Order: sequence, then C-alpha cells, then structure tokens
Amino acid sequence: MLDFKIASGRSNVPLANKIADYIGVDLTNVTIKNFSDGEIWVKYEENIRGVDLFIIQSTNPPADNLLELLLLIDAAKRASAKRVTAVIPYFAYARQDRKDQPRVSISAKLIANLITRAGADRVITIDLHSSQIQGFFDIPFDHLYASPVLIRRLFHLDLSNFVVAAPDIGAARTARAYAKRLNLDLILVDKRRPEHNVAEVVNIIGNPDGKNIIMVDDLIDTGTTFVECAEALKKHGALEIYGVCVHPVFSGNAYEKISNSTAITKMFVTDTIPLKQSLEKIEVVSVAELFAEAIIRTHDNRSISSLFEIER
Repeated sequence: MLDFKIASGRSNVPLANKIADYIGVDLTNVTIKNFSDGEIWVKYEENIRGVDLFIIQSTNPPADNLLELLLLIDAAKRASAKRVTAVIPYFAYARQDRKDQPRVSISAKLIANLITRAGADRVITIDLHSSQIQGFFDIPFDHLYASPVLIRRLFHLDLSNFVVAAPDIGAARTARAYAKRLNLDLILVDKRRPEHNVAEVVNIIGNPDGKNIIMVDDLIDTGTTFVECAEALKKHGALEIYGVCVHPVFSGNAYEKISNSTAITKMFVTDTIPLKQSLEKIEVVSVAELFAEAIIRTHDNRSISSLFEIER
C-alpha cells in the first residue's frame, strides 16, 4: 500500500490526473476557490498528518498559479505533513536568472526563496531555462529532463537525412545533447535580440541545404524567434522542419504564427503547460510517466538518474 499522497493546484489538472493514474492513486481532495476580490483560499479536505505529500503545480502566469502553490505548501505544513515536495512541471520566472542590467530583479532567485520559505522540503521540476537555478535553492532539488521522452518520439521519424538545429546560443547545449543522442550533425542559428520578444537572425552556422531539420528549444513564448529561425533555415535550403519544445508557453499570437508558418512541418511539445488550443501541426508528448516515476523513487529514496536513459 502506498503511503504518500498527491495533491494538485489548478494550473495543470490534466497532467496531475495522468500522473495519479499512472501511479494508481486518486488525487488528494483539495478545495481551492477565489473570493470575489480574487484572493485564493485553499483547504485539504482529508487528513495529511504525517504524510509524504507531493503537490503538482506549474507556476506559469497568471501569478495566481505561483501564489496557489505557496498557499498549498503552507497549508500542508500547517496540517503537519511529514514532507512536502513541490512538483513544478514548468518553473516560471526562470529567464530572469542573473543581473544582466542595472536595477533589475533576479526573479528566479526570488521564486526559489518564496517556495523555500513557504515550507517546501524538496522540489522536482523539468528542463529549467537555466540549470544554475538549482543552486538558488537550499533544499534538495531534482532536475528532470524531457529529452528521453521526446527523443523516443523522434526515433519514429526516418532520421537518415536529418540534422539538429539550435535557434539561438542559449539552446545550443540542449540541441547538442539531442544531436548526440540521435547521432546527427548540429546547426546553430546566430540570433540577436535587440529587445524583449524581438529577435533577428544574423547568421547560420552549418549547412541546412537539402536537409530535414529538428529544431530544439526548452520553451517557446511568443513564437517569433522559433518561426523566424525556421523561415531562415528554409530560405537556406532546408526541407521539412520539425520543432521540439518542452514548455509550450505560447503567449500572444504564438498559435497563429505557428499555424501560418509554411516553414514548420510539425511541432512536438510536452504537457508541462496545458495548450490553450489544439493545432493539427502540434503533437503533445506527455511527461506524466516521467514525473510519476520520479515521485515514486523520491518517496522510496531511490535514485532517479536512470530516468534519463533513453529507450527506443
């Protein structure tokens, strides 16, 4: 009999249900509601005293999602849960991880402090925008990678004429890892960003002519960079272009950009953030099994490193 419980906030209930179904448990009954002025109220409707509790909640905007996670952690600690683990499929505010300009906030560090002070004993997340954010926490931190799940899906493609592309320098390390696992060459798009959410493709390092492309990034926000990079590769002779993205933030008119882009053949994304709308060219690959295994192994105090192994 399992002696841990799983609770969920409202940011990604479909993923939480899939995780619970894989493990074979029901989600802990939690009441979450908003007062008329917008304030959030949470209550665990069952006993969690002495329980090893895992709270699933992405922190993508609106900010209510982050506050809801903090309140769920606080309520669990006040209800005498033995250990509280914050399972965060998408760790938002991670792009502001350093002081690269005067008088700016390091939001990733602030969020880390808030989660810790709320009472979390451990954090599990996947594909941080910057790996060094793990060092912002003074509690145990498990950093998962979606690459085993996504690469397993990519193996279903005929990869004989493919190369992997990184849409910017920041994605180079991730794209290199995919290229190594898939045994493919790597292309790098040199992108300059004159201001937030604005990108200019300056140069392409490598030859995409006559090649199918797998373009890899950890997240897509407005979609501008991704689409512009795909169009630049297409102009340089690329054939079909497949996008791979862990966190489909898809803000603004990102769906429209991706849908209207003749350069992008198909997109593979995970379900760390629920899609606001479905598109024929977007395929969702679930990370529920990965999170479920991480939860089970964390509870049993077993290593999770084997989850990074890729099986065809």
